[in-house]
Order: sequence, then C-alpha cells, then structure tokens
Amino acid sequence: MKQTRRSFFKTAGAVGAGWVAATQPAAASTPPAPHNDELGMLYDATKCVGCKACMAACKRVNAAVGGLAFEAAPFDPEALWDAPTDLSGDTRTLIKLHRETSVWSYVKHSCMHCQKPACVSVCPVKAMTKDPVTGIVDYSKDTCIGCRYCQIACSFNIPKFQWDRSVPQIVKCDLCHSTNLKTKGLPACAEVCPTNAILFGKRGDLLAEAHARIKQAPEKYVPHVYGEHEIGGTNHLYLAGVPFEKLGLPKLPKEAPASFSERIHHTIYKGFIAPVALYTALFCVAARNTKKNGSNAAPPAAEPSETPETPETPQ
Repeated sequence: MKQTRRSFFKTAGAVGAGWVAATQPAAASTPPAPHNDELGMLYDATKCVGCKACMAACKRVNAAVGGLAFEAAPFDPEALWDAPTDLSGDTRTLIKLHRETSVWSYVKHSCMHCQKPACVSVCPVKAMTKDPVTGIVDYSKDTCIGCRYCQIACSFNIPKFQWDRSVPQIVKCDLCHSTNLKTKGLPACAEVCPTNAILFGKRGDLLAEAHARIKQAPEKYVPHVYGEHEIGGTNHLYLAGVPFEKLGLPKLPKEAPASFSERIHHTIYKGFIAPVALYTALFCVAARNTKKNGSNAAPPAAEPSETPETPETPQ
C-alpha cells in the first residue's frame, strides 16, 4: 500500500503517543508531597474590611525596589489617593470588592507563590526563581529579557509588565523578601492589617489555622481552603464565606501545569532521543520519496530536429 505523507504523520503521532504513555513513570499520577515548611500567607476574606492598608504599605515599602507608583483615580486629578482598579506595572497587591452575591466580600489579589510555579518553569533565562527553602517565587529584573512567558503561564494572571517604562520589568509580590521581611520578619501587608485578615507564617501552620477556623464556624466559611490543592498547592491560602469563583479565584485542577510539561520533557525529550529519531525518520522518508520520484519520472521529450532548409534552385 502506498504511504502518503499524511498517513506517515498519523502513524508517527500514534507511535509517539503510545511511547509517551508507555514510558510514564508509575508514580506520575501521584502528586508530590507539599512543602509545608515554606513561607506563605493566609487571607481570611470574612475578616477583611477593605481598608486597603495592605496596598498602601506594599507600595510604601517596595516602591524603590519594585518600581511601583501611585495610580490616581479619574475623579482625583491631583493624585491625592492611590486608587488602582487592578494589578498592574505599578501595583502588586490589590484589594477588590465583589458584589455578585447577596453577601459582599473583599478579596486580596497578589502572587500565590505556587508550590510548582508555572512562571518559573517557562522562564527561558531563569529570571523567575523559587527559593528551595522559603518557597518565595522571586524575580530578577537584571536577568529578564521581557519575553513575558510568565504572564501567559500564570493560572492566576498575576505578573504584570511595565509597558509605559523605558526600562520595563515584571511586577509581582515577592513577600517583601528584600525589604520588610528582611528587616522586620514579615511582609508589609501582614504587618499593617488591622483585623488580622492576613496571617504570615509557615504553610503547614497556616493550613492548620484555616481548618481550625472552618471547624469552629462551619456556617461562616466555604468548607475548603483555596490553595491547599489547586495546581499542586500554593503558599498564599484563602478562606471565604462565598464561593471562591465569585471572588475571581479560578477553579483549577490539582495537577500543576508545570508538572505536566516537565513530565513530557523528562520522557519524550529526555536526551533528545525522540526528536533525533523523528527527524531521522523524516529524512529517510524524504530521501526515499525523492529517489522514487526521480526514478519514476518520464524521460524528457526529445526536441524535434530542425529540418535544414532546401536552398531554392535558381531559374
């Protein structure tokens, strides 16, 4: 049977998919154990009063190192108040009011400091890194090339790019690791929160506190700690009295996208075996088809010979 190029690619794809499935490690479906000694925050939306002291403290402490700036509201031409409406190149911590339910609720948006951060996985130059001890997902403006892959990869749409700067950078929370955490032992937002809606500590301790609150007041909370299992777990955890989807927190699977992509890299692309084999097969098929087409080609038609003109006989 004659094999066409389309049938070849179908066969190659089926073989490749089967090979990947066959080479999956047995434990791949089992998520790795969480690192509960890493640093994180617990945000309790039922305690937040929307004062935005955390936002002001974040900019006050990190303005110099993070390139943050005030964002004036349209009704405030003199820029007396900082009034951002979303995370941006000037704002890396945001309090929003959600009124889509009968119960109004505030929610805090900032970097989730994922256990398996996708932004770190996709960064081609390691400008995004995760500290193996503290778990802080950090960013280096001196290494960044501005590809913005981290923005696309983040499941929470957190990293923001400074489009209006001559020397732009990515803006995201780093738990004040070089500022407040270094000098006072906790992030600025957790330090100034007047209602203890933001708690800072080790992830394991924060999870225990979150579950204790749910057990003590089950009528007050959604029976779930957001970030405990989502995409492999996050170090920024949430409690709320309304469904998390209503607060702008997406419903996500347990497996981290970074784990899935890295599993592919460590199987089908390990040692470049599969790519080399694939390109070798493609080259052999192309060479065979070229040779076959050359041998089956009809010989070029012979050009008609020119009949010499007969000279006219003079009369």
